[in-house]
Amino acid sequence: MRDQLSWGIIGTGAIAATFGRALARSHTGRLVAVASRAQATADAFAREFNADHAHGSYQAILDDPNVQAVYIATPHPLHAEWTIKTARAGKHVLCEKPLAINHADAKSIIDAARQNDVFFMEAFMYRCHPQTARLIELVRSKAIGDVRVIHATFSFQVGFDPESRLFKNSLAGGGILDVGCYTVSMSRLIAGIATGKDFADPIEIKGVAHLGQTGIDEWAVASLKFPGDILGQVATGVSLNQENVVRIYGSEGQITLPNPWTLNRYDAEQGRIIVQHKGEASPREMIVEAASTAFAYEADVVGNAVLAGKKQASSPAMTWDDSLENIRTLDRWRESIGLVYESEKARR
Repeated sequence: MRDQLSWGIIGTGAIAATFGRALARSHTGRLVAVASRAQATADAFAREFNADHAHGSYQAILDDPNVQAVYIATPHPLHAEWTIKTARAGKHVLCEKPLAINHADAKSIIDAARQNDVFFMEAFMYRCHPQTARLIELVRSKAIGDVRVIHATFSFQVGFDPESRLFKNSLAGGGILDVGCYTVSMSRLIAGIATGKDFADPIEIKGVAHLGQTGIDEWAVASLKFPGDILGQVATGVSLNQENVVRIYGSEGQITLPNPWTLNRYDAEQGRIIVQHKGEASPREMIVEAASTAFAYEADVVGNAVLAGKKQASSPAMTWDDSLENIRTLDRWRESIGLVYESEKARR
């Protein structure tokens, strides 16, 4: 059997459970420990996902010599603190998106990874799915000519609960950080590939939003202008169902991703890419086969990189610079709608 990376998970929520299942299907990793702030919760999670060790504090998993890499699955405002502590403990890190609530905290994370010589990656799992690799091939080969406009949406509707992390300002709630980060990362990826780079950053951002009674963005839209006169329109929300789709309009046609984020948490999910060329009567549908979930692919991207001695993954997975510029763009989107989190106000 080839070497495997020994993982610990900080947090026991739904996304932590998803990653626990993914590790069981990965080729490079195995779950050895989990940490919760309550021992009983850690014990239950460890039983469900066959982890050898259950810790009743986050610090305890950092002190566990059996753990080589840690998946951070806490609420957004805790990402920076526990990623930095994990790096200082000499362990590799996969941190759930967004890596931090703002660029300043994100930079501190990258600095900690660099100073402690550990691997770090932000967990945008769709970047690791074969569908994204095929999309890049199409854009790079100019399958629809020169890219002109990108539309990307990720939005959902849940009932209002002021104590939920999705609506609580102190937990950096709202659509932009929770799932709007996907739309921005996808738009930046496509604009970058279209201009011969791994990613591109917008030179202009104009955002609008509805800020709810708790002061977070319940639904929001932004217009982006990239180098090469590529325009982007991104939309997100936690209180509004929208069509979660990516459409790319080029000089010679259109590409549509009906399921861009490959969110299936339980089963392998094939990709679908629809290409409509100018002048053709009907579009062509491409099926992209997948052997596992996007989350299992993500675990193996990390595992293969760490086992090869690398500190960063290769694009299209999130590199350090890609993550830093993505959160900077999210900062600019929030700035344009006047959204500041309570923890940020306290630092001013």
